[in-house]
Amino acid sequence: MAETYAGEFYCVKCKEKRQAEGEVVVSESGRRMAKAVCPVCSTKLNRILGKA
Repeated sequence: MAETYAGEFYCVKCKEKRQAEGEVVVSESGRRMAKAVCPVCSTKLNRILGKA
C-alpha cells in the first residue's frame, strides 16, 4: 500500500497554498516528496518532506 500525504502544497501557477492529498515517493537523491494535483488549475504539486 502506498503512503499518502494530505496537507498544504504551494501552487506555482495559482501562487497560493492549496489543500490537497497525494502520494509519497522517494526521489533519486533519497528525499521523500509528496506529489499531488492542484484542485483548481490541475497543475502538478510537489512538497519535500522530512527524511524521518
